[in-house]
Amino acid sequence: MSARLDPNLALANDAMRLLRQDVHLALDHLARAHAEPEEHLHKCRRRLKAVRALLRLVRPGDETFFKAENARYRDVAASLAGPREATALIETVDRLAEAHPHHADLYAGLRAILVERRNAAMSDIATFASVIDAATATCRQGLLRVGALSLPADPNASAAIVARGVQTAIDRAKKALTKARSHGKEEDFHDLRKAVKVHAAQLDLVGKLWPGGDKARRKALDKLGGKLGDLNDLAVFGALLSKDAEAFKLAPEALRTIEKDLKREAKRLRKESLAGTAALFEHDWKRKTAKLTERLRLQFAAVSTTTLWAA
Repeated sequence: MSARLDPNLALANDAMRLLRQDVHLALDHLARAHAEPEEHLHKCRRRLKAVRALLRLVRPGDETFFKAENARYRDVAASLAGPREATALIETVDRLAEAHPHHADLYAGLRAILVERRNAAMSDIATFASVIDAATATCRQGLLRVGALSLPADPNASAAIVARGVQTAIDRAKKALTKARSHGKEEDFHDLRKAVKVHAAQLDLVGKLWPGGDKARRKALDKLGGKLGDLNDLAVFGALLSKDAEAFKLAPEALRTIEKDLKREAKRLRKESLAGTAALFEHDWKRKTAKLTERLRLQFAAVSTTTLWAA
């Protein structure tokens, strides 16, 4: 189950609790990654995405803290991307083979090469150990910095911070949607995917406080995120083919066949992703934002009242 804001804690205390929790989970996966790098480096990166989504949620309350810590965990996640990207390439070829069974033999050959390349890269134990050790040290430094987060105790201010963080993520997704529609560049859809992921993580954090309930929306966001992820994987695979075609030993005709399949799948995923994003984000958010702000205010006010009675 995803972590959520605790109705019994003030925002500052809760944000620090959640940050420590997710960073500790990331460190646990890093420790396990020495034995099982592919699985646990991927899980570590997922925890770091949760950390960064939380940082964005409270960013309006402490911009300085956000900039430093977001950069920290962004760089750590990037350093761990290799194993997951190698596996994602294999999964992309599997999806292409399933969508185009008449080209199954062609994709089987590509898959074998990709598996061999991934295994060779992951066999370099010394390199992996140094990357994991560096990431571990950086995350531990981040834990020491959690206490530097400074957020107001006032319920109204706390509610405004969270609501603004949520609205900023929504605005980011809407802006990315506009760019993806207008230009359709790979980087535009990549930005859209990141924005959708941030909103989904923040939706987990606010949970039932989300006006209208969060379950159906969360399910739709997962589906959309999957399509955008598949689209991103196609782009990465296409770029790899263009850059390193000789390594795959493809005849010109075979390469053209793959490129046609890539274009066909990308066109479908782009269309479905644009429609899915529009359905989830093209609304007037003023009313929902106002409701969310009020619910947050009441929650934080209840915490303040409880604290006064306890004193």
